[in-house]
Amino acid sequence: MLKTIQTIALLQGLFVLSVLFVNRKDYKKTTFWLLFGSLLSVLFYILCDDKNNLFVENTDWFLFDNTLFVTFLFLFFRYYKSGKEKFSSFDYLFFLPNIFYLILEVIEIQLVKENLFVEIFEVFAELTFVAYLLLILNSVVTDKRKIWFTYFAIPIVILFVFSFINDILKIIGLSELPFYNDQNFNSYLLLVVAFLFYFVAFKLFNNDKEILPKNEIRKYKNSNLNIKQIEQYKSDLINAMETDKLYLNGKLSIHDVSEKLNIQRQYISEVLNEHMDINFQDFINQYRVEEFVKRLKNDRNNHFTLLAIATDVGFNSKSSFNAIFKKFKGLTPTQFKKTLT
Repeated sequence: MLKTIQTIALLQGLFVLSVLFVNRKDYKKTTFWLLFGSLLSVLFYILCDDKNNLFVENTDWFLFDNTLFVTFLFLFFRYYKSGKEKFSSFDYLFFLPNIFYLILEVIEIQLVKENLFVEIFEVFAELTFVAYLLLILNSVVTDKRKIWFTYFAIPIVILFVFSFINDILKIIGLSELPFYNDQNFNSYLLLVVAFLFYFVAFKLFNNDKEILPKNEIRKYKNSNLNIKQIEQYKSDLINAMETDKLYLNGKLSIHDVSEKLNIQRQYISEVLNEHMDINFQDFINQYRVEEFVKRLKNDRNNHFTLLAIATDVGFNSKSSFNAIFKKFKGLTPTQFKKTLT
């Protein structure tokens, strides 16, 4: 039965990956490749890991480890939630635990007997992946946009967390959870993955636009802007923020900026998205955040609350202010204030 599910998941997975790859230019580059990497790595896992190898009986090709899927999935949610379009070189560091874990697997194979130090390091490595999974779960629960992948992320995360817990229990000599042993885990995971591939294939057949964030480049492929105009509009937009401080208007819209600068709305969108690598709302909010920080550091504003300062620089609500500030600074406004003191 397990082999049958593996074969079904394999065929569905190959179909989904091939269709996604052919249409890759339709989607935002970073989220596309992270999702593609997630699906590809889990496909390798169900084919070749944990002695359920479809090609060689009772053989574990440890190179196709489930931890790689966890890292790709973690980064996918990280970028899907933030909306960032360029992959940061810093985020390659999240793959270091995978490399470390792979080295430990190689060392373990070379050793004749089990080594306590290797097993301890493996526990620490697996705890890193448990942390990734918990962050994924937190991202799924706290993000108000219930994207399609969340319906599969939750059971996959739960499965992997219990699988890692079992591995840790095994290493430290305690009894494993019987309903999450290797065989049960693989059966559960294969069922979820098979449904995941089927669901993606169904959405692709129906031309669903919610598979991945769409690439906006095609909007501007027939643009009439020349290089001189682009540079001028960039300068005008920056000047409108830095000199005129239009962002202080909490109700500022792209239409308002268009009228103020006498630049067509579509040209503002094009210049920001294509030539400044930022959308309109983030462009405005980055100035609001910096203005908030500037005023927060000014002792003359000590008698104002954080929300009062935020409102004065253009934010309309406490919740949106907190979310936007953390997006740009990596800390909540309260946490950031503590770093100043």
